[in-house]
Amino acid sequence: MDRYTHVFQISGIKDREKKRALVKGIQQLGGKYIGGSVYQHSSTHLIIPQALSSEKFLAACAAGKWVLTPDYVLDSVRNGSWLAEEPYEVAISTGATSTFYPVRQWRQKVATGKLKGAFQDWRVVLMVQEPARRAMFKRLLKAGRAKVYHFPPPSNASVTHIMAKPVTENLKSHSAPCYPVSHIVQHLFGNNCVDMKLNITEDSPAEMTKASDIDFSNLETELRDHVIKLEGRPRLYFLEFLGYHDPSRPQSQATEMDFNNVGSMIECGLFSEALDSIRNAVFPGVLPPVPHLSSLLEYAQQGNATSVFLRNLQQVMLNLLLTNPPWLAPSSVKKYFTKLLQCPRCKAGMWPFLETAISYCLSSKVTCHPLPGPALPTLLHFHNDLLAFFLKLFQGELHSVSTVDIMLAQGRGVSQASASGSLLNGTFWTVWERSTLLSHAVKQLTQLLVQAATQDYTEKDKRQKLNLADTLLDYLSVLVEFWCQRHFRLNQNLVEKGLKDLAEHFAVISQGAVLPACTGKLSPESQWGAPQDWTHPPKLYQSGNQLRKSELFGEKNKSGEREHPQRFEQSQRSRRDPPPQSLQEEPSGNGASDPCASWHRRQR
Repeated sequence: MDRYTHVFQISGIKDREKKRALVKGIQQLGGKYIGGSVYQHSSTHLIIPQALSSEKFLAACAAGKWVLTPDYVLDSVRNGSWLAEEPYEVAISTGATSTFYPVRQWRQKVATGKLKGAFQDWRVVLMVQEPARRAMFKRLLKAGRAKVYHFPPPSNASVTHIMAKPVTENLKSHSAPCYPVSHIVQHLFGNNCVDMKLNITEDSPAEMTKASDIDFSNLETELRDHVIKLEGRPRLYFLEFLGYHDPSRPQSQATEMDFNNVGSMIECGLFSEALDSIRNAVFPGVLPPVPHLSSLLEYAQQGNATSVFLRNLQQVMLNLLLTNPPWLAPSSVKKYFTKLLQCPRCKAGMWPFLETAISYCLSSKVTCHPLPGPALPTLLHFHNDLLAFFLKLFQGELHSVSTVDIMLAQGRGVSQASASGSLLNGTFWTVWERSTLLSHAVKQLTQLLVQAATQDYTEKDKRQKLNLADTLLDYLSVLVEFWCQRHFRLNQNLVEKGLKDLAEHFAVISQGAVLPACTGKLSPESQWGAPQDWTHPPKLYQSGNQLRKSELFGEKNKSGEREHPQRFEQSQRSRRDPPPQSLQEEPSGNGASDPCASWHRRQR
């Protein structure tokens, strides 16, 4: 059962600042606000400046709900608690001294139990051609407890009203009386509907304006005060310090979360409050609606968000990943993350979103849509945090696929659908590229990696330390390992060819680049292994961790300076000279002598 005693809807208020103040006041007093342009049966109060011919107003009248002026909320906020509603009921002046309260008669009848609604015992055949208006009239009639049928009605239905728009002569031949839809207003307000000048309409979408038109000059101060207030509370109040099965926040409560309030706050420009509501509602099995999170991501991309907002958004995303990991969830959760993890404006997929984040960190203008420039420090860290989030997601999927691979090796009959349907697989390989390591996205990633390594070296004193090259190298390590594990059992030669192609591609795109890379580390005599080792899975993996520890793209010497690059001389020499015979031999005999098999066993 809903714990709220005051559940509000708002209609007819076009001033966004006034609407924002009302929503904030409702929440401050412990009420609940439901947005949207249609009437919601769960509401208890409707805030409206005057009698309107809107769906919400007519439905609230028919249902016997409180219909009040905005002063009710504003005065209650000043009072510190909810006031009595009756003095604030919407009234209509019908003469010099007389006043008509259009809702009071129906509200009193419903409150005393005389009626359940203004249309009780009505059995209506609704004949309206336009689908949107037909749905509106149906909601309106059902709010007043009428039973609504489509034409033709059931044979056992005793129809009392036929309501049509327009009314035609052939409709009048039916046994039940036929009325125009304006009869609804006539029944609710009688002769006073002439004074009210009502015509049934829908809430105009013209009331909606872009959130970017809102003045945020005072909001920043309010947000700062709100954050200071939260920081003064006990730390266990925050979700990240609670266990997912904490008795004070049981998991069953999560299934009752209503995100309509979040959507309404976003409509009013209350992005921080909306994020805070989502933050406290992230539980296993609960997925906030994608449009809400996409709106918050789009707001973050605009460059107007504070660092506190961006940090909290990153925390919400991480909590969402921890509580609902896609590699342990049904396909619906994977589809959810696929829709969420893309540019909220362009919606072109995961890789363009990733590429945009990388390009922004590189101060490149090659993004899916124009972003604020020059690169803002807060947005640099935001996009860097996005890259870290994607990396955690892909690392989790790689671990899951590795576990499945072990079960397959042990003969447990586990399906490999998790690998083919993973987000990592769909991000970097199309259906036509899955037999090659060097897909279009992988080539773009390696190019960005070389560019990041170059900038990290040449502009290390000018740029913020984002460790972008290290992050992209982690990406490359994960996707290469993922691709090798997926194809190694079926086609070892394909894996070896893919690794060789990757090594050659690196050598080609690195020619002429000023990279702090490969200085003595990839020579044939080096303990790190030669570039031709990349054509052999066992040696590739054995040298992988050592290369990571020593920084593949350079190592600091004792003075703290990076070594001067040699422009991949060793890589070029390795391409001219064939690899040693020991690396060209085909594995033979039993599995114990097969280096590729030993590499695969190490994966287990």
